[in-house]
Amino acid sequence: MESRSSFLVITNNPLVVECMPADLAVEYHDVSYREVLVLVRDMVYAGHRMYTHPLSGSVKPNETPYKSIVVSKKVKTMEAMEASIISDSIQTFDKFTPIKRELPERVLKDFRLIDYTLLCGAVGLDAVAGLSNKK
Repeated sequence: MESRSSFLVITNNPLVVECMPADLAVEYHDVSYREVLVLVRDMVYAGHRMYTHPLSGSVKPNETPYKSIVVSKKVKTMEAMEASIISDSIQTFDKFTPIKRELPERVLKDFRLIDYTLLCGAVGLDAVAGLSNKK
């Protein structure tokens, strides 16, 4: 993998915005998990490289509202394998029946933390140290 300065995190998780170090670019979107996948799909089709898997972690996509995916800042050439992975991930997401429920803030907080921790592990950051930077 390349250096963190070449990464761009696409996320709908506000905790990621609050806790990531300055050398890691974060693009926040106030959208659903599925819409994050679509944003990343469009970036992959445009030639961005995908550095983390869109369905990483053990939380099913219909259980959590948050997703963060690392892509390259620079546009290169479209990679067919990555385009297939992101397209298949959207299809997999669509196979899960959405769970219609209002999640309490404490549960949303847990899901934000899970997504944040997975992201930190993927880019080699200390999740606890990042949480101490929380605004």
